[in-house]
Amino acid sequence: MPGLIAPTGFREYDARWVLGPDLDLEGVETLGLALATLLHELDSPRLVTGHDFRSYSGDVKSALIRGLVAGGAEVHDIGLTLTPIAYFAREALGVPAVAMVTASHNENGWTGVKMGAHPPFTFGPEEMARLKALALEGGRIERPGGHVVTVQDFAERYQAEVASGPKLSRPIRVLAACGNGTAGAFVPEALRRMGAEVIEMDTDLDWTFPRYNPNPEDRVMLDAMAERVRETGADLALGFDGDGDRCGVVDDRGREIFADRMGLMLARDLVADHPGATFVVDVKSTGLYRTDPVLAAAGARVVYGMTGHSHMKRAVAAEGALVGFEKSGHVFFAPPLGRGYDDALVFAREILRLLDRAGGRRLSELEADLPQAFTSLTMNAHCPDTEKYAVVERIASEYRALAAAGGTVLGRGILELVTVNGIRVELEGGAWLLVRASSNKPELVVVVESLTSEADMRALFHDEVKPRLAAHPEVGGWNQEV
Repeated sequence: MPGLIAPTGFREYDARWVLGPDLDLEGVETLGLALATLLHELDSPRLVTGHDFRSYSGDVKSALIRGLVAGGAEVHDIGLTLTPIAYFAREALGVPAVAMVTASHNENGWTGVKMGAHPPFTFGPEEMARLKALALEGGRIERPGGHVVTVQDFAERYQAEVASGPKLSRPIRVLAACGNGTAGAFVPEALRRMGAEVIEMDTDLDWTFPRYNPNPEDRVMLDAMAERVRETGADLALGFDGDGDRCGVVDDRGREIFADRMGLMLARDLVADHPGATFVVDVKSTGLYRTDPVLAAAGARVVYGMTGHSHMKRAVAAEGALVGFEKSGHVFFAPPLGRGYDDALVFAREILRLLDRAGGRRLSELEADLPQAFTSLTMNAHCPDTEKYAVVERIASEYRALAAAGGTVLGRGILELVTVNGIRVELEGGAWLLVRASSNKPELVVVVESLTSEADMRALFHDEVKPRLAAHPEVGGWNQEV
């Protein structure tokens, strides 16, 4: 120790590095010792660890555990697992903290750790800043008493809980797409326990990800799911990311339903039993929540908050919300439906139960009940970690100046600037655009929505946002475009 550990890997609410250029195993040990020191400061030096299925994740976890043990932590290791299973384990085992080794949906080469000290929360900016200081600037304290408890076959307890409650009254045909990621080891069995008829797609574990990266926001995965739905006649497809905390949805027609829109369908259904419920949605989500007549008639309250799993967990708790929805597919069901953290299988279960209650109506029919909106994929433009926040602030300043001068965006006046997380520009006619800094990669995140047409949605991107960002030399290529 201390080894190689790049400062840019400490992000808003978790840690991500490219293994090799940015982080070595000695650096991971340093991170483990720093985390143990922080957990002692937080009076939570007992934690659950687990790892995802990548060729190097086991080695990274072993190095992390060496540092944790050196720092006097009691480590309960559950082995190969999903992030929601690790979250569940700390509550089921009575262990307050968690450190899950995962790069989530990031490409091969990336590694990282999702951490938290008090269920159901994970670290936010304050804890991450303290962890960064301990790891890079010293203050790490070695302590005696650290040890490892190996927990065998824990997934069985999780699967029993996530599938508990009423079983489906009919065998809904579900295409389960896992992108050869870790979810393939756990998802099909859990869905079958819920009563679904499961068609498996790319569920064999293969850390090379031979077909596509397991990211249900990416067009390649969504297109593969859509094609298979049309081939099999499945009722829907559910796509799971690399560590199982996000779920994407494709309906019976082979069309994707983004998680924010799927969330609105669920919210409409849930308010029948939970009138006056509060829902939290992130700033990337559709504006239809503001105007939905069903939610309004039920006295529901909708709060827009910051994107990011740690921010959303805290917002759901602070607002006393029933559910929090993120466009990326992170969904946070509070009691009695869930435990307050993001779990793709709980989201999947509630979608299946919605369909089961629908009296034979198909998912596409339920989706057609919603007002029309044309929302883009989540698009990412490369921007260095050291520059991305400054670039977003300059973009925000441009829009503030434009609004102050009474200017327009593609002929529409600016109604509101939402700055809780980047800049969301609300326009006349219900359209909006968002530019924010990614919390886990060197990228800017862009979403646009029109209530008029798909062509107008594309124009918002190609004629407004893309050229505006191109004027900033720090902004590079795009991962996908509409």
